Amino acid sequence: MKHVSPWVRKYSSLFPKEHPILDVACGNGRHSFFMHELGHDVFATDRDVAAINATQIPVDISIIEADLERQPWPFSTQIFSGVIVVNYLWRPLFQDIIDCLAPGGVLLYDTFAQGNEKYGRPRNPDFLLAPEELNNLCRQNFDILEYFHGAIKGPKPAMRQSIAAIKKP
Repeated sequence: MKHVSPWVRKYSSLFPKEHPILDVACGNGRHSFFMHELGHDVFATDRDVAAINATQIPVDISIIEADLERQPWPFSTQIFSGVIVVNYLWRPLFQDIIDCLAPGGVLLYDTFAQGNEKYGRPRNPDFLLAPEELNNLCRQNFDILEYFHGAIKGPKPAMRQSIAAIKKP
């Protein structure tokens, strides 16, 4: 299984335990399994859950197969203590993510930013955050703990944008 995002690892202790954690575009479930190991109930969603199911790790994680770009948001009645989004960007979901977080819930978003074109994929501007984009999206509804925009060296060189934020009451 791939390594856990350093951003997620750094802020993982902030998640309240009163509601589950949502791992959006979970892939092979690396963040879902990590949060489960920390004692959280976890919902993991992806348009193709074959990768997370293939791990055959016997843990109690709710796995939801959903194409978040073509189907309605499947969590409209669910409340989460935290949402994790790593290496994924679909701007129309941002309001749904805000709405499903409980007050005091934690948002950890860590994905690619403009400038990543020189490092490789993704190169499409639809999947690259503009400077300050996460900051601007979160400013009204969240207390921002940390925001980062810049180049990283590893595990693979990339241009990243990340935010750790707590939803305001």
